[in-house]
Amino acid sequence: MSSPLAALLHRKQDKVRIAGLVLLVVMTLFAIAAVGFGRADISMIDAATVIYGKVSGNEHVYNHINAAKTAIIWDIRLPRILAAIAVGGGLAVAGVVFQALLMNPLADSYTMGVSTGAAFGASIAIYLNIFAQGALPVTIFAFGGAVATLLIVMSMARVGGYVTSANLVIAGIIVSSILSAAISMVKSLAGEQVSAIVSWLIGSLAAKSWEHVVYSWPLILAACFLCYYYAEDLNIVSLGDREARSLGVNASRLRTILLAAGALITAVCVAIGGIIGFVGLIVPHMVRMLTGSDNKALIPLCALTGGLLLLTADTFGRTVGNVEIPVGVLTTLLGGPFFVYIFRMRSKTLG
Repeated sequence: MSSPLAALLHRKQDKVRIAGLVLLVVMTLFAIAAVGFGRADISMIDAATVIYGKVSGNEHVYNHINAAKTAIIWDIRLPRILAAIAVGGGLAVAGVVFQALLMNPLADSYTMGVSTGAAFGASIAIYLNIFAQGALPVTIFAFGGAVATLLIVMSMARVGGYVTSANLVIAGIIVSSILSAAISMVKSLAGEQVSAIVSWLIGSLAAKSWEHVVYSWPLILAACFLCYYYAEDLNIVSLGDREARSLGVNASRLRTILLAAGALITAVCVAIGGIIGFVGLIVPHMVRMLTGSDNKALIPLCALTGGLLLLTADTFGRTVGNVEIPVGVLTTLLGGPFFVYIFRMRSKTLG
């Protein structure tokens, strides 16, 4: 009996590896191709040549390419593309973790208010930097806002000593509404300088530099690796606290660790791109339809799918039309109807 089961698991693992490899190859090729998309006419070969030359340190490889094109490829477009991959992958992993911990398909960093909390913290930092001429770290303020929001939401959702997933989502919506009003107040106080906050809050990856890539990738990768490390325990906790205790898993400790990891991912993503909603909601459901609910497979595949999805949305937004469409607008337009679909399907299932 064990041999057929082992063979089935082995085949499933092979399928996950193949899917991951295909997604990685597609994302890499599209990232190189996306460097050439835009008003400046740049071929995929030139983009690949400049990237190879810069990474390997062989300047003679791209000497024949115009200096302006080289600057566009390396200093403008590539950092933005890498930022899109990091933010999309991070938000998708955070969505997987929140949905599994709360056992609620509607949960993600956006619906739970964590994104809005991070945005509020970041707005405070931007406001103080504008008027106090300071250099306050937006990421730290965003992380503080995300963690504080998460603690408040969990405290509100605790009824009779237990935290239910339905209460968490409701509490998240309430806190998010309050923080949205607080953000509006900060924008009002900013006066003529409000554009600095508004352009950031709307959710955009424009004007990203290597500085954003250098600090975002290590933090997001570390938090995602932590989530992957605890993926098997997360599968057990998804069954309920009672089952977790019977199998020797400390559900409370695991929930604290993974919620902190999700909050860190959200904070970094919000600090880079502003509020980019629904990626953490859409991607886990898309991947779960194909692979099932095993978080050991979901987390890496969602990271790759989320990165590819946000890269596609951002590339579409900056290349279609004469005016750039912020990526946060596109993901909300895509995610809103999907959110309604999930809600209706869940209502039918419960009914």
